[in-house]
Amino acid sequence: MRPDGRAQDELRPFSFERDFTAYAHGSVLVTFGDTKVLCTAMLDEDVPRWMRNSGKGWVTAEYAMLPGSSPERIRRETKGPKGRTQEIQRLIGRALRSVVDMRALGERQILIDCDVLQADGGTRTASITGAYLALHDCLTRMVQAGLISGVPLLDELAAISVGVVKGEPCLDLPYVEDSTAETDMNVVMTGKGLFVEVQGTAEGAPFSREELDSLLELASGGIRTIHEAQRAYVAEPPSPRTFGR
Repeated sequence: MRPDGRAQDELRPFSFERDFTAYAHGSVLVTFGDTKVLCTAMLDEDVPRWMRNSGKGWVTAEYAMLPGSSPERIRRETKGPKGRTQEIQRLIGRALRSVVDMRALGERQILIDCDVLQADGGTRTASITGAYLALHDCLTRMVQAGLISGVPLLDELAAISVGVVKGEPCLDLPYVEDSTAETDMNVVMTGKGLFVEVQGTAEGAPFSREELDSLLELASGGIRTIHEAQRAYVAEPPSPRTFGR
């Protein structure tokens, strides 16, 4: 029996709240159990200098855990992001870019911010899942404003954690399981069932190919469920918003 009573292949209760903030072009509060992440997307009518005159756009991401997001206060990274933060925000950016048609976006960039309000495991996977929806809302509003002709997304995107806990494969680990897992893995997949990224680590003994396959199958099932919820979310478009410099 898992600490919260879930089955091994069961996700924590999760939800997406649109327009959690009033000014971002896309804003989603994503919740998985007690993990809560605010994901926002903002349009910048420019691209990094190294991309100018390329005819392509860009998507980039930043990630932060707010001071009160864990039982012990987390210090703000005022001198720049540390190693873990850099790793996670690069993961979020890579994952999002894998499903965006950069040429259709044009020479502009979307800036994604993922701020962890409350952390109980799976913050990076929740960030990716929510950031995709914030990005989708931003792009939809760009279409509504006549800035682009269509939403330049090639596929859906979601992520989830899996792991081996007390010898058993488990889906969507809270901190109490994540901190003691023999194997910990984060999986990012598209709506077509393609893998974008698989991050797996043997925290204790090395894991077998059979265990790897079982974890990937577990993650695939969980992500399919998340995609269904994402489709329901985007089926109702956001209300238009004004874009300005």
